[in-house]
Amino acid sequence: MADPLYLSLWFPSFSEAEMLPRALLVMKQFPFSALHPGITYMAVHPVSWSEPTILERRFTTAATPEEAVEIAGDLLHDDYAYVFEAGWDLWAPAERGEWSLQPRPVKFIVHGAQFEDGISQEEGHIEIDLGLDTSFLYEDMNLDQTAETRVRANVHKLVTLSSAVEENCGVTARVLWSESEENLAQKLIARLQRVN
Repeated sequence: MADPLYLSLWFPSFSEAEMLPRALLVMKQFPFSALHPGITYMAVHPVSWSEPTILERRFTTAATPEEAVEIAGDLLHDDYAYVFEAGWDLWAPAERGEWSLQPRPVKFIVHGAQFEDGISQEEGHIEIDLGLDTSFLYEDMNLDQTAETRVRANVHKLVTLSSAVEENCGVTARVLWSESEENLAQKLIARLQRVN
């Protein structure tokens, strides 16, 4: 069963002035989709998820991370959350058993320290919503050699992103997790061991 997959990041400090510069640095590590490069949507949520957004912007031509962060910077508060949507290209099965690179949505969620009663302590100062774990497991499919290579390439892209963020963004902690709370690394190893 597919589960939402997240990469949560914590920093040594995450003051109001640091929130968006740190988010920008994280987004600069991200391998944006070649078909849809950049930020396609952004939203600013005040106080909690139950409150209506105070800004939403869909970009017909994707914005650069710098442009999106600049727009969000006009509404900077430590009890706000900022959501930036983008996409990255992952291998997925297409017609007749062929595989192709397809854009998959990703959200960068920046939690201010006071947002939603301090949710950043549990879910990360920055949380990357990577979509469903299907792209990294394909549990319901028999993988042949080509499919295994494609799935391994997707996993490699995920590991590369996580490593780049750790090496270049000054994080003090990072956790890759899914809503089922199963160990993703163990699921990946088990899946690739079942390859025909």
